Parts: sequence; structure tokens; C-alpha cells
Amino acid sequence: MAESGATKSRAAAGLKGLTEGESVGAWPGTFTRPLLTLSNLATAMDEIPSSVEPLFDDANGDLAIGDLDAAVGKYRKCVELEPAFFDGWHALGMALMKNGRYPEAIEAGLKSVALRPNDQLAWSSLSLFYVRNNQIKEAEAAGVKARILSWGGKIVKE
Repeated sequence: MAESGATKSRAAAGLKGLTEGESVGAWPGTFTRPLLTLSNLATAMDEIPSSVEPLFDDANGDLAIGDLDAAVGKYRKCVELEPAFFDGWHALGMALMKNGRYPEAIEAGLKSVALRPNDQLAWSSLSLFYVRNNQIKEAEAAGVKARILSWGGKIVKE
């Protein structure tokens, strides 16, 4: 699917100065493999369903300017319209976490890992949601799965 100009410009603004393969984020102190690179961001951006692309882009814009309530509402609408939209669930979880709504973020994170059980970023994010909600045992379990994936292992055989 082609990206809208607004989607490209917002993605580019957040990645200014990065080169191919350079890490955008990593699990602090546990592993060094990049969670998100320019190439897999482009792949993820191609997977935005056309039915929610403008809404998802608007939600990303709201998140960028700090309007978390608006972003949460729009991400929720995205996943209502497209329940199998991984990036919508992941973004919803992150926005909910930033808003201090940890139990709801965990629910969105669980949906993300159910949709993509071999996604390192999904497990890392879920672990973070659990930490923020003071569920350390669950956070450690999710973190272990992220680490397994960072080593090239699989949580679910494909």
C-alpha cells in the first residue's frame, strides 16, 4: 500500500538523521539488537489498512503534539474498525501507558502479542506496561520472550 505524504513526513520527522540499520529504541540494559530500524518501519507502514490510514495518521499526530486523550480515542477507533491491525493495538497500548492507564495498556499489549507472537517490540512494550503497573513477575516473563526473539528464537513456530 502506498503511504500518504503526511504519514511519510511524520515518520521521517521522527527518524531524522538515522541511517539504515540504526536503532531507534532498545530494551535498556538487556540487549543491543535494534527494535525498530528504517527498513522494518517501512514494512510496518505498508501494513496500515486503507480503511484506517487517515485516522491512524491523525492519531500519530495527536500523540506527537501530546494530545494523548485524542490519540487514544483515534487508536481505539482504528482497532474497532480493523481488529487485526497490529500497529493500531501497539500504538493504543503506548498511548494508554503514556496516559497512565496501565491496565488498559496491558490489554492492548496482550492483543498485540496475540496478533504477532514473534514480535520483539510487542513483547518489550508489554513488559514495560507490566512494569508500570507494578506487575514485576509478568513483566519479567514478557521480557524473557522479547530477549528470546532478540536472539533469533521464536515464541510460536511459524
